[in-house]
Amino acid sequence: MEVTNKYVTVKTHIDGSAPQESDFELKTAMLHLSVQPGSKDVIVKNLYVSIDPYQINRMKRVCSSQKVDSTADGITPGQAISANGIGRVMASGNPEFEKDDLVVGLINWEEYTIVKGGNTFRKLDPMGFPLSYHLGVLGLSGLTAYGGFFEVCKPKKGEKVFVSAACGSVGNLVGQYAKLFGCHVVGCAGTKQKVELLKGKLGFDDAFNYKEEADLKSTLKRYFPDGIDIYFDNVGGKMLEASVANMNPFGRIAVCGIISEYTGIGKRAAPDMIDTVYKRLKVQGFLVVDFLKGMDDFISTMSNHLSTGKIHVLEDISQGVESIPSAFVGLFRGDNVGKKVVKVADDE
Repeated sequence: MEVTNKYVTVKTHIDGSAPQESDFELKTAMLHLSVQPGSKDVIVKNLYVSIDPYQINRMKRVCSSQKVDSTADGITPGQAISANGIGRVMASGNPEFEKDDLVVGLINWEEYTIVKGGNTFRKLDPMGFPLSYHLGVLGLSGLTAYGGFFEVCKPKKGEKVFVSAACGSVGNLVGQYAKLFGCHVVGCAGTKQKVELLKGKLGFDDAFNYKEEADLKSTLKRYFPDGIDIYFDNVGGKMLEASVANMNPFGRIAVCGIISEYTGIGKRAAPDMIDTVYKRLKVQGFLVVDFLKGMDDFISTMSNHLSTGKIHVLEDISQGVESIPSAFVGLFRGDNVGKKVVKVADDE
């Protein structure tokens, strides 16, 4: 059987600017839904794909992150773009997978993906939850938040926690984890509606719209008169500078993302290193791969929290492979609320 496979690619490298929809191209190719005898390849019909801001660094001609981890390697213009996703096996030469198996792992921004060797994903048991949850709250975004907060920040009950981009896929979960643990939590976001969501549905102790604040150092002093113990950083730039200025001695800063620095030249953070030294601050970057060994325990804990209503899910789902460029570009405008996912196809 032969099908038409639509896929998204970049026309050229994207350097020094925010992505635009015109940077992307929707292409088509014919694909046979069969594997060659003796091959261990697996062909997957893609159902959901994850949309994540780190991908912009893969689209640059050169970026230091491309040399560190294989999932962050550079993207060649014109080729399909790999991403985390969920799909249904259509054909398999790998004995570990059979036709109709549901899988989660590395696929592409396209309708069908040929996974060489079938070694970049695993079988998925939805456990009664929506499939999209396994890219967000029960997937790598959830594990990033969980590992970053508990393993990197090592919180203590009653500590004061600040979360930037708190309505994003990771930030909203960090804030909820912190509240469950017994911390005082303040988040920032870019619209009035997001601020109300943080203080209402998600239960943050307070939140503010950073776009309405002219002096971030003074703002954080106002929300944290006794200082910040933990800062979970998703944006970098001036927010990191302001946070360092307001950290308490022996405070911890988990550097998860620096979206404000991904697309602009000359916007690098310059926190006061004297503060870092004399306050004995811990500033640690991390990747979700650091926590993969704990994935099963994480899923067990989080599925229980979801079943008991202790964690609320924020998802922002677009429809169709054609919507991938606009979904991705929207991340850099702050359009998304929670985890951004594209539903590529129905699971028929």
